[in-house]
Amino acid sequence: MYAVTGANGQLGRLVIRQLIARGVPPAQIAALVRRPAQAADLAALGVALREADYDRPETLAAALAGVDRLLLISSSELGRRAPQHQAVIDAARAAGVGFLAYTSLLRADRSPLGLAAEHVATEAALRDSGLPHAILRHGWYTENYLASLPPALQHGAFIGAAGEGRIASATRQDYAEADAAVLLAPPASGTVLELTGDEAYTLTEFAAELSRQSGRSVPYVNLPQAEFEAALAGAGLPAPLAALLADSDAGAAQSALFDGGRALSALIQRPTTPLAQAMAAALR
Repeated sequence: MYAVTGANGQLGRLVIRQLIARGVPPAQIAALVRRPAQAADLAALGVALREADYDRPETLAAALAGVDRLLLISSSELGRRAPQHQAVIDAARAAGVGFLAYTSLLRADRSPLGLAAEHVATEAALRDSGLPHAILRHGWYTENYLASLPPALQHGAFIGAAGEGRIASATRQDYAEADAAVLLAPPASGTVLELTGDEAYTLTEFAAELSRQSGRSVPYVNLPQAEFEAALAGAGLPAPLAALLADSDAGAAQSALFDGGRALSALIQRPTTPLAQAMAAALR
C-alpha cells in the first residue's frame, strides 16, 4: 500500500498519477488529504481517499493503517511545518510504515534560505525515528518563476533579486516522477538525494528566453531584496509569501538553487524538462 500526504496539492496529484502510470493499481494507493470533499478528481482515479490533518494527529493513525510506503510532501504552512511533520513521522512509526520518503529542500543542511530550518528539523526527526527513509531534497520548481510571466509581460520587465545566480530548476512533473520512482524502488535507508534540473539559468537568461518566445522586450531588472519584497507585497502577495520569495531570490544569488549533480535526471531516466519547453507550455 502506497500513501501520499498533501495529495490534493499540485505535486501530490502528479505523484499519484505517476504511481498509476507506472503500474500501481489505484486500490493500492491512499491519497491523504485534509478535506476529502475537495479531492473528487483523485477519487475518480480509484484511489482511496483518507482524511489526514497534520494538526489533528488523531486522524493520522487511521490514515496510515496498512501503509507500506509513504511519501511525506512538506506542508505549505510555513512556521508550522516542523511539528506537523513530526506528527506524521510519529504516526508512521506507530503504524509500522515500512519506508518514508520526505520532500526536503536542496542542500537543506547548508542552505542560506529561510525555508531550510524546518526541513533540517524534519530530516533530524526522521533520523531519530528509526524509520527506513530517504530524503528527497527538491530544488526550485520552474513553475515558481513561470507564475510571474503574466505580470512581466504586462509591465514589460521581469523583476527579482537573484543577481547573476544560476538556478537549476525542474518542473513539478519532473519531481513527481522522481518521487514516484523512489517509492517504487526505495534506496538504502538514510539516502539523501540532491535533485535539480539538468540545465541552469540566470534570471537575465530567463527574461531573454521570455523575450524570445513572446516577441517582446522583457528585460530582467534586479532589485535589492527589500525592494523586491515590497514590490511583491504591493502586487497583492501575502506578506509571508512575498518575504519567502524575496529571501529565496537572495539565496539564489548565493548559488542556493544550483547543483550540477544531475541526480534528478538519473532517477527519472530522462533529461529534465528544459526551461524553453516549460515556458512555451506556460505561454500557450
